[in-house]
Amino acid sequence: MKNKKVIFLGSTPPPYMGPNLATLIILNSNLKNDFKLLHLDTSDHRDLSTLNKLDLWNLILPFKHYFMLGKLILKYWPGLIYIPVCQTTLGYLRDAGFIFIGKIFSRKIICHLRGGNFRNWYLSAGGLTRWFVRRVHSLVDGQIVLGENLRGLFQEFLPDEKIFVVPNGADYFFDVEKNEIFCDDKIKILFLSNLRKEKGLFDFLLAIPEIAKFNKNLEFIISGDWRDNETKIEFDKFVREYPNLPIIFTGPVSGKSKFDLLASSDIFVLPTYYPAEGHPWVIVEAMAAGLPIITTNQGAITESVKDGINGFIVEKRNPYQIAEKIRFLIEHPGIRKKMGEESRWLYLENFTEEKMTKRLSNAFHVVLSGHVGR
Repeated sequence: MKNKKVIFLGSTPPPYMGPNLATLIILNSNLKNDFKLLHLDTSDHRDLSTLNKLDLWNLILPFKHYFMLGKLILKYWPGLIYIPVCQTTLGYLRDAGFIFIGKIFSRKIICHLRGGNFRNWYLSAGGLTRWFVRRVHSLVDGQIVLGENLRGLFQEFLPDEKIFVVPNGADYFFDVEKNEIFCDDKIKILFLSNLRKEKGLFDFLLAIPEIAKFNKNLEFIISGDWRDNETKIEFDKFVREYPNLPIIFTGPVSGKSKFDLLASSDIFVLPTYYPAEGHPWVIVEAMAAGLPIITTNQGAITESVKDGINGFIVEKRNPYQIAEKIRFLIEHPGIRKKMGEESRWLYLENFTEEKMTKRLSNAFHVVLSGHVGR
């Protein structure tokens, strides 16, 4: 295989969200030792509220990127084009343009879905949109998903041998024996995410009064950026109604501040029912920090959080269950410590940068070789 040039489409932070962070991690990973990665930066550095909105800039930007892609193909003549594919109608229409351009030049195409809602979106779309998706995806040479249980998202469009599983992975360095500067007598329960209802924010909040009845030596830390003003208003209202609850709101955190926050916490909670969820990066970060995790069966989460092993899987929209599991971990420090150790072990076994780049490299090699399905 001579042509190892890969045009790598992807946006970078800000805003700080999973796909943007993934682009940074992959571009700086050992994958660049196996392939010549030619980054086509598709960033729109406005805030999260502009995502998938029908405005003038979102109409202009794709055509700028189409032009850049054509120039890169003519200049470098890559063997492969890597395209993160969206799971909304406007997003997919934009991504289809990249796929068509690649195929006009007879280049191999590998797509990557960083979510878990593709099939639900497809089934809810009109007949013309579904025809368009089937037509476009028949041109794709390989499709990456974030977990084994997400293969089914594309089995209507591609044979199984063209679907590759590459979970999120990165190198995070934590001293899992808690640093003395973080140790105090309070148990810290952390919710860290983009702040929207579907991430389970209010289910977590509603669990707090139930837990605080039994233990006053707690801190409930909420970190992240607001996705909409209505959610912020509702959060502020809750805090005013329960002024004595030990709730700490940090706002958005990143870099060292975020990792210090994870390192200083004792339990991580993300009871998400967000339809687009694939395999949240923050779950990987919490595992690397050696935290027991309380979460839900959404996307590919259950492939990293094993119920009763390194945390608990609770029902969606069930504050009572969240409170029950948090209280159990508070009252059983030995189990809490053991689950945190299991999280760290599962992270090292499956979700490091080395594991992710090996899987990506394998998918790229298979598609470039033309041996898919042979």
